[in-house]
Amino acid sequence: MSSVSDQSSPAAGRPSGASYAAAGVDIEAGDRAVELMKEWVRKTQRPEVLGGLGGFAGLFDASALKRYERPLLASATDGVGTKVDLARQLGVYDSIGHDLVAMVMDDIVVCGAEPLFMTDYICVGKVHPERVAAIVKGIAEGCVLAGCALVGGETAEHPGLLGPDDFDVAGAGTGVVEADRLLGADRIRSGDAVIAMAASGLHSNGYSLVRHVLFERASLSLDQHIEEFGRSLGEELLEPTKIYSLDCLALTRTTEVHAFSHITGGGLAANLARVIPDGLHAIVDRETWTPAPVFDVVGRTGEVERLELEKTLNMGVGMIAIVPEESADAALATLGDRGVDAWIAGEITERGEHTTGAALIGDYAS
Repeated sequence: MSSVSDQSSPAAGRPSGASYAAAGVDIEAGDRAVELMKEWVRKTQRPEVLGGLGGFAGLFDASALKRYERPLLASATDGVGTKVDLARQLGVYDSIGHDLVAMVMDDIVVCGAEPLFMTDYICVGKVHPERVAAIVKGIAEGCVLAGCALVGGETAEHPGLLGPDDFDVAGAGTGVVEADRLLGADRIRSGDAVIAMAASGLHSNGYSLVRHVLFERASLSLDQHIEEFGRSLGEELLEPTKIYSLDCLALTRTTEVHAFSHITGGGLAANLARVIPDGLHAIVDRETWTPAPVFDVVGRTGEVERLELEKTLNMGVGMIAIVPEESADAALATLGDRGVDAWIAGEITERGEHTTGAALIGDYAS
């Protein structure tokens, strides 16, 4: 072993051998990133979490589930899509972590599950410790808002595959729900109210269309002030995705809820249809809300047909709750007390045998 070291030593007059660092992977920078993120990860800890950051696996004390009669574990995984490229261009990294938690944990809460813990995966072309720590900071802040712990993750450096400033993020989460409190299509009845919860903006879907329209077709710039937004285009597009997890759980505790639907890729009608049982139909009235200006700007600028907009973007609705008609007022009161903008957007109706789905009627309120 020592002879190999001598032969590869520059002092011996020969070229130095290959190394991980020479291949583009900086282990020391990775270690520095871990140190910077520890403070933020600690803020997400729940009593059930064992151990600290840096182990091979995150540990969660499952004995906490003994209070359940029949606990069902719910899991989900997701990313943020091409929104990360806007964050890269603007040099703003923490909001992307917030988006990631929303995309994962708001899927989990749809079945009525309480978010428990999450793990993340961050892939970069080159580790910039402060940037990685900023992403994790955003993930940790999002986990606090969702009520879950961040129990671990991975930062992978992929030189040659990604540029030095390129990155992507993904995450996976786990939640738990009592079997007899599982929400879904089998609970929905004709006459139920469809309650919409306002989105904070575009959230994290449809950015390939948005980028094509605003940058490729219209040649707008991220620092350009847009009158309709009252701020720059970049600030509008990076608005973090709203996290509804704790609001939805509060709703299940205060009133009867039959189902939730997280409005992501595919739009309002397609995602709502996923929880509608055979023989029933969801009717949503566009006149009950006015989408934020960003949706109109994208539509007008790209001459995008309304159907295309509605199947790509959330159009101002981030989450749907389906509740018995007699519970609608209580549900709206709970959401209002929590600062969630919500309204009755439609109802569940009878439909012909073996038909299902959701439809939007009318025009958007002006």
